[in-house]
Amino acid sequence: MIDQKNMNRENYHHYVEAELSLWLMEVKKPPSFFGKISSGIQGKVNSWIPEKVHKAISVAIENMVKTVLAGSDLVKPTPKASLTFMERELLVRKRIKWFRNTASAEGAITGAGGILLGLADFPAFLTIKMKLLFDIASIYGLDAKSYQERLFLLYVFQLSFSSQSRRNDLIGLIENWDMHVSDLPKELTDFDWKTFQLDYRDYIDLAKLFQLVPLIGAPVGAIANYKLTDHLGRYAMNCYRLRMKAKVDVG
Repeated sequence: MIDQKNMNRENYHHYVEAELSLWLMEVKKPPSFFGKISSGIQGKVNSWIPEKVHKAISVAIENMVKTVLAGSDLVKPTPKASLTFMERELLVRKRIKWFRNTASAEGAITGAGGILLGLADFPAFLTIKMKLLFDIASIYGLDAKSYQERLFLLYVFQLSFSSQSRRNDLIGLIENWDMHVSDLPKELTDFDWKTFQLDYRDYIDLAKLFQLVPLIGAPVGAIANYKLTDHLGRYAMNCYRLRMKAKVDVG
């Protein structure tokens, strides 16, 4: 991992540009053959799960996200305006690490509790991930209390947990956010919740399904939550870098 404390601003600027470019290549690549096969497997696994479970999870996801987005208590105070971009990113990395460990512990606890606690992991883990996004937005100096910024959080979340083909559709919106603001949903009720739910569920179902299995649920839950949180943090950092790229001189 990069040693930000011993890197000057100019070098860090070049590092960010390189990391952002590599991430964009990853997000924009065409769907792979393996990805298409995985989608087929995902569909098969979904067919084995009772429809009432699917519906319960869908409703829980939508209601939980709406509740979290509506809450102002999740918005941390904005850091000092005098912080450099590099200093802000150091804080972001620290928050990702903290949430990564918190999510891992939560996954281990719920995974050890069998099917009932395993199902309870979905809303709990969802809240952790959304809280991470709120903190990241705040650290970058954006007003996470505003409707537009909360809507941006939803699209960052969706980009992070979706298929490669869906990412290809969403990245243009993230890259040109200011140009698309006027065309975005005016109310949260107008947001495409069905697609949001399906993208999220399809992405995490395989990773989280084995958390419900006795004996292996705890380690699987810990590892899955750790990796998924780290993945979200990396995507969020790069999404906000795109937002700030035009006005950031890293200093």
